[in-house]
Amino acid sequence: LWLAKHFPCNSVVGGNFEEVCPEKVIRFKPPLYKQRYEFVRDLVDRHEPKKIADLGCGDTKLLKLLKIYPCIQLLVGVDINEEKLHSNGHHLSPYLGEFVKPRDLDLTIILYHGSVVERDSRLLGFDLITCIELIEHLDSDDLARFPEVVFGYLSPAMVVISTPNSEFNPLFPTVALRDADHKFEWSRMEFQTWASQVAKCYNYCVEFTGVGTPPAGAEHVGYCTQIGVFTKIGGKAAGSCVSEDHDQHVYKAVYMTSYPSLQQEKVLKFVLVGELLIQVEHLRLRHHRMLRERKRESDPKPRDTDFSLGPDLLLGAVFTEAEKARIENSPEPFCEGDKFCVPLQRLLAYPKLHRLRVDEERMRALIADSVCLSSDSSAVMVDLYNSLDYWPEDS
Repeated sequence: LWLAKHFPCNSVVGGNFEEVCPEKVIRFKPPLYKQRYEFVRDLVDRHEPKKIADLGCGDTKLLKLLKIYPCIQLLVGVDINEEKLHSNGHHLSPYLGEFVKPRDLDLTIILYHGSVVERDSRLLGFDLITCIELIEHLDSDDLARFPEVVFGYLSPAMVVISTPNSEFNPLFPTVALRDADHKFEWSRMEFQTWASQVAKCYNYCVEFTGVGTPPAGAEHVGYCTQIGVFTKIGGKAAGSCVSEDHDQHVYKAVYMTSYPSLQQEKVLKFVLVGELLIQVEHLRLRHHRMLRERKRESDPKPRDTDFSLGPDLLLGAVFTEAEKARIENSPEPFCEGDKFCVPLQRLLAYPKLHRLRVDEERMRALIADSVCLSSDSSAVMVDLYNSLDYWPEDS
């Protein structure tokens, strides 16, 4: 109530907006909205949150930018405009390339239709909540409820709020408020006073910054967009298991998608078998190449292929010293009659398979029904020669 009393929403002067000549508009490079999004991305880079909610997500552009971060496992967008959520949800679906090269961790994206001043327990326990150009769209009643819902009830580890700086507005000709839907625009003092009171009331600390540098000679007006970064004192978000009265689902889910990841067994198996077959085939072809070289040299002493030499040449990759040592210390491929065998331990030594973090036993279980294994199940076994082999010098 104190906040609502001392920070009433100002109305548009005269209820009128005049068009601004394009030549007189201050242009930011990159555009101001991109600078705001880049600010959030920098925070994600530094803090690596797992769960992020964007309140007032609108066209979902920020969510689309954030979904590429490997640390994020849950992305939620909330907006009052259901039609906009329906029309933009498909932009958040996985691309084909995200099935071919899946993420390490699961990612779920959900869009909810609802008001940001309503309590929904599905948004409890988040690491970061963003409110980008949101609060200036709230009327006095909603603005009074906003801190209690976001900071008091949801209580995330971090909140980012951006809003226009009204001190910058005189640099825009004939503009009272920047958007017809804005209920108010605050000066730096007004925003900082409001934000400091919110932080004190709900046990947060707050730092102020902004984006959109003013033109030369107008530095005194500050950034075009002012930003408050709120951090929960103690650093922990409110948990999802609080009490029965917190189990409230008032939002309507209008879109949800899940991304393929290596945490999903089917996806892990697909990637594992694919990389394994590629690796085995390269080793088999390398074996043939070395045999042909010896034949041209008329080597009177045939011997087994030396797979310990030059592992950095395999697959055209350049390995680190640690990777070379891991490969050279693993069992070497071998031939049994007309079969070419590569030990599982050898395959797991190569970087693309090593990064999957599976041990030999699990690897064996995952690939057993997709490849042929040796009698003791310790190696992948393929034909030494196949009908697709073609060596011009042999024809």
